[in-house]
Amino acid sequence: MLSALWLMGSIAGVSDLQHAARLRIAKHTSLAAMPLLHFILNIAALLLWVNWRGLGFKEYVPYRSTLIHTLRSAAPQAPGRWRYLAALFGLLAVRGMVYQQIGSALKWVPTLDLGVLAIPFRSDQPWRMMLFSFLSFAVLWIAFQLCLILFSLLNRSVPDAQPVQHLVRLHLGRLERWPVLLKLLLPALAGFLWLLLSPLLVSVGLLPSPATFKLVAEQACLIGLASVLAWKPVLLAVLLAHIINSYVHLGRSPLLDFASDTARNLLKPFHWLPLCWCRIDFAPALLGLLIWAVARGWELALAAIYLKLPL
Repeated sequence: MLSALWLMGSIAGVSDLQHAARLRIAKHTSLAAMPLLHFILNIAALLLWVNWRGLGFKEYVPYRSTLIHTLRSAAPQAPGRWRYLAALFGLLAVRGMVYQQIGSALKWVPTLDLGVLAIPFRSDQPWRMMLFSFLSFAVLWIAFQLCLILFSLLNRSVPDAQPVQHLVRLHLGRLERWPVLLKLLLPALAGFLWLLLSPLLVSVGLLPSPATFKLVAEQACLIGLASVLAWKPVLLAVLLAHIINSYVHLGRSPLLDFASDTARNLLKPFHWLPLCWCRIDFAPALLGLLIWAVARGWELALAAIYLKLPL
């Protein structure tokens, strides 16, 4: 009788352990899926912004694709344009509430990555999740604008007949007519924005109060310098698309032609190097490795400087 009771107790204990293990695995899987969900929602919000901007273009954009075919000629007062902007703010507000509900159950702590520092947000407080929802989209929006500036700088000689480059110029608006030097200084605006954001984060308890304004100014400088790291994945994607388009026939596409034009402009300083062998051009791959290495070194250098603040 005692042996039977002991056996039953052992079986029950094993079942409890298996159930607890399954719960831990499910929680870990859900936590791992949260960054992916956040990324997808950020892209959806950015597409709403792109559509809202595109419907205000007075010029015709002769390019249609599954992502931006809605960017057609329309007057600024076109009916329905406001719906995209309303949907954008609605999405950001709703996902803040959803993050609070799901995040508090999973004990998820999202972070706002600013290159040299990451700011954690507790998901058990609704107002913090709402703030995180809007600020994380703002970071993506700034990275998007910096990428447009990058394409503007690289493809100055590309004519407006190239529809994707024409679309880039329309999105930049008056910034497209700025001198090259001023465009190169635009990433520093990300640092200037930190001067405005830092007091807000301190007032709500997300950051400790800085000892001096000098520390905040130094942080702003580093954040501005780190903002150019947003160009790394874009440049690598452009070079990869160029390599694939060079050796695999994918048909004619304005997007692929744009990637090849951008890659060729990137490779111009290296055209004199003998990097071709058996009709294979190794320049794009080597440039990709160089961009990755320089970006990684830049990231580590800025992180090391940040740890030494104030200087």
